[in-house]
Amino acid sequence: MEFSDLLPNAHACNSLLSCLLRNRRIEDALEVFEFMKSKEIATGHTYTLILKAVASFRSCDAALRIFEESESDVRNKKHMDAIVYNTMIAIFAKTNKWGPPLKIWTSLKDNGLVGTAVTYRLLICVFVRCGQNELALDAYHEMVQNGLSPCDDAMQAIIGACSKEGKWDLALNVFQSMLKSEIKPSLISCNALINSLGKAAKVELAFKVYNLMSSLGYSPDAFTWNALLGALNRANRPADALLLFDGIKKEYASVLNVHVYNTCLMSCRRLGLWERAMQLMWRMEASGFRVSVTSYNLVIGACEAARKPKMALEVYGHMVREKKSPDIFTSLSLVRGCVWGSLWDEVEEILESAPNGSLYNAAIQGMCLRNKIDLARKLYAKMREIGLEPDGKTRALMLQNLRKR
Repeated sequence: MEFSDLLPNAHACNSLLSCLLRNRRIEDALEVFEFMKSKEIATGHTYTLILKAVASFRSCDAALRIFEESESDVRNKKHMDAIVYNTMIAIFAKTNKWGPPLKIWTSLKDNGLVGTAVTYRLLICVFVRCGQNELALDAYHEMVQNGLSPCDDAMQAIIGACSKEGKWDLALNVFQSMLKSEIKPSLISCNALINSLGKAAKVELAFKVYNLMSSLGYSPDAFTWNALLGALNRANRPADALLLFDGIKKEYASVLNVHVYNTCLMSCRRLGLWERAMQLMWRMEASGFRVSVTSYNLVIGACEAARKPKMALEVYGHMVREKKSPDIFTSLSLVRGCVWGSLWDEVEEILESAPNGSLYNAAIQGMCLRNKIDLARKLYAKMREIGLEPDGKTRALMLQNLRKR
């Protein structure tokens, strides 16, 4: 046809491109592509074929270079429709890179094009997978403003994004929209919504979603229970959380994990139920769970709240024997508990084993509140001697008590 000076139409050239690419003849395909651009017969389908092939045979960045070059070509730019942009977003979405899709989305709008439902589905899903929840929400709002209806995947992803961003009201609206449209939310979406509602202390709404789960055919898992227990704790109902845990233990013992136990330990700490906290710790160990430093800290915290410093020290000793290294929260809880229990030797031992400004401040402030001014002054002098900086409250207490001297 070239020899006869005949110009094949776009459909014929696209058919040839498809044939060449099926036979993995990328160089020949690129030659045809350049010919089509020079004759201004390239279509959106042409770009889609080439960009997918280059990304597959070479790299995503190589495809992006061709895309950007074509965008800067005024003659051919008009043939690049929303589907071409979708192709490029999809190419990078597969590699979980959110930067290029954001740039392509911005370019699409700058060029006066309007995204399709596919555009926004791709953007929302890749942004959520990459932890860019605010961008995902921006894409969702723009989609709705453009009068497009989000699909199943996009709605599930948005519920997850809302959960992470604390937007429980939007998550609930999307969930209700799914139900009205007879779209079945996944178990992950149900759990994400319960978690979001729980973080906002919307306990009744969280349990309503939980009650809906059985009608959707789901059984609650560890994430469900942990979200509900957390909701009760945030609503200042730790006793109810422990009652719920007792029910879970009877009927769903197989789904219990470290996170569920830790949430219950938080309830124990808030209520000062040190014996219950220790029972849970023993049960965790007996069940073969790897008890973390966080778990031990919560038990020590329950002992502190109950003013049982000697029991806190016992848990600390057990923790060390289990080869768990205490952190600053462990030491702070022990110092506070020992100060209130008048275990001055133990306080000094903890401070010597892990010199830290926060620990000295806590000890000095506690001693002042217990009216142990001489001990506080001695500790303050030592703190300054070893180069640790007192905080504002410690300095104020020292100044106040120095005047009384």
